[in-house]
Amino acid sequence: MFSRISSAFSSLYKTLSAPLSHLFSSGKIDAGVLSELEKILLQADTGVITTNKIISQLSANSAERPQDALLHILMDLLQGAPYQDNGDVIICVGINGAGKTTSVAKLAALLQAGEKKVLLAAADTFRAAAVDQLQLWADKLSARLITGAPQQDPSAVVYQACAEFKKGNYSHLIIDTAGRLQTKAHLMKELEKIHRTVIKQLPEKRVTTLLVIDSMLGQNSFDQVTLFNAATKIDGIILTKTDGTGKGGIVFAIVDKLKIPLAYVTFGEQLTDIAPFDAQKFVRTLLGNGSS
Repeated sequence: MFSRISSAFSSLYKTLSAPLSHLFSSGKIDAGVLSELEKILLQADTGVITTNKIISQLSANSAERPQDALLHILMDLLQGAPYQDNGDVIICVGINGAGKTTSVAKLAALLQAGEKKVLLAAADTFRAAAVDQLQLWADKLSARLITGAPQQDPSAVVYQACAEFKKGNYSHLIIDTAGRLQTKAHLMKELEKIHRTVIKQLPEKRVTTLLVIDSMLGQNSFDQVTLFNAATKIDGIILTKTDGTGKGGIVFAIVDKLKIPLAYVTFGEQLTDIAPFDAQKFVRTLLGNGSS
């Protein structure tokens, strides 16, 4: 499975792996190595604060080979906030254009592959295209989709979905939400209302909120995570479009500063183009399978 993630992150690996391999060829850490490493990490959008943290820890570690030391530092960063597991109800949030609706379908396909019965809810009632797109995916998945009328209160759609979930013997309910960031105050209140509706209608069920972000946006993705997490607790990240960017270093900044784990990565156009994020394998592959 991880070979697919490795392929998806090929642009990021190209940005980091080859330069790091050359950088550490001398087997020592000095001011020149640290300065060059800083440039490489910033180029990958690791962020200034997290990059400085990595550099500081590496410069203080002289007991290991540089590549081994960096491997352990990066792995500790990502494993500091591991993703637990999916709840019975999964609310997917994120701005329009991040790949949210397609990610909902891919996540549903992944759950179905594990013999789960999935119910979908199209709570983005303000974009007809989003509902139509999810309906096409639902048809391909042979999954039940709850929709509402155009411009209907999204919480009303969620209420209907909860009612169907209770009587339909489903294992998971996945809710697609709106992402109109230009009206962010209204959007955030909407997300809070959706969450309250789920809690009220399905009080015994576990609820997970996953934020879908476009890995190609780099620092802007970090800003989105900060904004959404302030409105509704984010339990994990779905990182999309990983097959087209070298900016995926932002994942280290997100996990380091916000303590929100990576849950899944998506890539490509097929329903099967999604995989759980594995921090250990990600870092090892990033550093060219450095030693343990």
